[in-house]
Amino acid sequence: MNDSTFPAIPVQNSEMKPTDLRGILQYIPRFRKKTFVIAADGVVVTHVNFANLLLDIAVLHSLNIRVVLVHGAAEQIAQLAAEKSASPSNLDGVGITDDATLKLAITAANGLTHEILEGFAANDLRAANANAVVAHPLGILNGIDHQNTGKVERVDQEMLQTLLAQGITPVVPPLGFDGEGNTFRLNSDAVALMVAKSLQASKLIFISGEDGLMNNDDIIRQMLGTDLAELLADQPESIPSSQRSKASHAAEACAAGIPRVHLISGLVTEGLLAEVFSNEGIGTLIFANEYRQIRAAHKKDAATIFRLTRDAMEQNHLVDRNEATIEENLDGYFLYEIDDNPVACIALKQFTDEKIGEIAHLYVNPLHGNQGIGQKLAQYSIKTAQEAGLEKMVALSTQAFAFFTNKSDFSKGTIDDLPVVRRAEYEALGRKSKILIKSLVD
Repeated sequence: MNDSTFPAIPVQNSEMKPTDLRGILQYIPRFRKKTFVIAADGVVVTHVNFANLLLDIAVLHSLNIRVVLVHGAAEQIAQLAAEKSASPSNLDGVGITDDATLKLAITAANGLTHEILEGFAANDLRAANANAVVAHPLGILNGIDHQNTGKVERVDQEMLQTLLAQGITPVVPPLGFDGEGNTFRLNSDAVALMVAKSLQASKLIFISGEDGLMNNDDIIRQMLGTDLAELLADQPESIPSSQRSKASHAAEACAAGIPRVHLISGLVTEGLLAEVFSNEGIGTLIFANEYRQIRAAHKKDAATIFRLTRDAMEQNHLVDRNEATIEENLDGYFLYEIDDNPVACIALKQFTDEKIGEIAHLYVNPLHGNQGIGQKLAQYSIKTAQEAGLEKMVALSTQAFAFFTNKSDFSKGTIDDLPVVRRAEYEALGRKSKILIKSLVD
């Protein structure tokens, strides 16, 4: 999908809150002076929320992040064709583009580029129309002459780098030109990919009218690029036909060395910032390499753990702990990170005199559920306890006892299985948690 038509959809709100702004500070050093290529479908550019997207781009500029904006024009071509009672031969730049459709595409793309430049100017941002794509005819494929549909030959990297160095955002339309002055209609997804490759971008961000990449009826939250390529090869029908262009270009981007590709909705207020500067994001992340790890918590992580688990504690799914309590017991905490962002945690209490360990405060962000993260954290804690010479593991749970018994081979225990000091605490809490035990010795 490069710029398919979508019905008008109301602007939605992201999950990012002002109180979470300090959490973005960890990202700023990582992204400073990096290049993001943003590919916005035509339907996004003419949506009322595009003004908010420009404000998001302004924030990126303020953080010294360089942005190139590639836009589609399918929505605009369709509208222009309707006004002229014409029947375009192709909308997305992959099928046949006859002479009449090419004229529509040129008019629509140039008009849209002008609107985008006006939007940048209204937000005190410098931008320029960058006809930086050299193209040649797609030619005859399977006996079909694609006429004025083109294929990207190369990108004028020097032009784009010059603009970026001057603090100017290049705006790249879905058009290409050859050395003889011919114009070709291009697929905007392909243009964005080639621009990202030529600039060695840190991120390629596809913005459409959809919430993320779908696999059958479920949104893909994260996926390795090679896994996506395999899915496209083995089960292409599992991905909606309207999204296969973005999916295939995302997989190709990762294979070409682009570390992260995002697919998000452009109809969400602050959606771009929420995707880039939050642990959870709002759409789909396709990544080029394995980016997950478990590590011991540091002092600065106390606030992170509190924010991560706050909702679960308020809902009484976890024992209530304030930030100070977490910090006092931080030595036993471990974090599960995705791309250096904590998405899950666990605490291991060690009662060395009785050779008992206790799993506590196990939590996985729901957006990262069903990925085996909780099981990995439990296994990690069990291994750590075994290495410390502990002989038994216990866990208390009001909600996740099925997880412990089915996934981690715990069995039901009694209060006598708890460390002596924990028995009185168990009674005092009054939560009536199920007691689960696991032997750590053969």
